[in-house]
Amino acid sequence: MRNNNRKPFVKREEEALHKINDKIMASEIRLVQDGQEPKIISIRQALAMAEEQELDLVEIAANSVPPVCRIMDYKKFLYNQKRKQKELKAKQSKVVVKEIRFGPNTDDHDFNFKVAHAKKFLEEGSKVKAYVFFRGRTIVFKDRGEILLLKFVQELADAGVVEQLPKLEGKKMIVMINPKKK
Repeated sequence: MRNNNRKPFVKREEEALHKINDKIMASEIRLVQDGQEPKIISIRQALAMAEEQELDLVEIAANSVPPVCRIMDYKKFLYNQKRKQKELKAKQSKVVVKEIRFGPNTDDHDFNFKVAHAKKFLEEGSKVKAYVFFRGRTIVFKDRGEILLLKFVQELADAGVVEQLPKLEGKKMIVMINPKKK
């Protein structure tokens, strides 16, 4: 005995993107084929042509009158679309931001050490976010923090370009540096 309480088969999302074969409701369609002029034919003729070639009739532009369709291997078409999207995603560059923290009273040796790290980060292609963190009453030394960050930017002039000059945000004074384009 059959169980009639089961949920109906859910369409996969790929098939929801395009109407194929019997799902196309128009009586006439504009058939587009490679190397030929588009022609308006009945849906039955188009389905017969697709079946003859053992391919699918796929609706490309549903909003036009009559709808535009193409005869193709639908699974291969979906596969190629997914592959192209994957390639585009792989080509996208991800922006990495490295942070360097200073205190308003940072010593010269520590400063030089952090400059060397920042140069390495910029040569790798990462952005550098350098900031002076003011703790407690050190906020009265805002000018020292700004001078420190400007000196930092000056040291990195050959490796990077300033995106944002020193700017106070709460207890942090921040500067952003982009790597130079090669």
